[in-house]
Amino acid sequence: MEPSRWRRWPQVFNRWRYNLYAPVYDRLAQAFAARRRRSIALLNPQPEERILLVAAGTGLDLDFMVRCRHLVAIDISDGMLARLRAHAATLGMEVDARVMDAQALEFADASFDAVVLHLALAVVPDPRACIREVERVLKPGGRVAVFDKFLHDDQRPSLLRSAGNLLSRVIATDINRRLADILAGCRLRKVHDEDAGLGGFFRIAILRK
Repeated sequence: MEPSRWRRWPQVFNRWRYNLYAPVYDRLAQAFAARRRRSIALLNPQPEERILLVAAGTGLDLDFMVRCRHLVAIDISDGMLARLRAHAATLGMEVDARVMDAQALEFADASFDAVVLHLALAVVPDPRACIREVERVLKPGGRVAVFDKFLHDDQRPSLLRSAGNLLSRVIATDINRRLADILAGCRLRKVHDEDAGLGGFFRIAILRK
């Protein structure tokens, strides 16, 4: 396989597995509804703001954003986005849903007032590339809501957790990423950070540019 194809392989795999998961995703992910609601409440999106949902999946965040009139949702999986469009229609919402790589956003600089990153940074192959792109498309003073699973910034994974991560990465997600590492080198600053369950295994953070 030529080098460019090797670089694309993780995204091809992500598209394949999330298209496979799309029919059952809502049943699995509904367990996080309260955390999604809390994260979006902290973000405090306003009706006239332009907001980007990265790795938007089937649109479970839409339930808490019905007042928002300028939503753009991206995901690597067209199967997920088909369900997001259907969900938006049931809520009476208009959402601009596009298949797109979160590591190479097809938007101009400073295009959005706020960005939602729910269960995204632990899934994308290169989370630093993703956060740099989020920083780029965010307006000065803009906010980012992050909900995901992270190691504490001063924590190293145990041998058991490292072993478990080998399987976890194939099935769905990396469980050994640290938010501080992902934010290193970008201008986004963390203005809020809280435990979102399982002893801090899940966290909600608000970032500001």
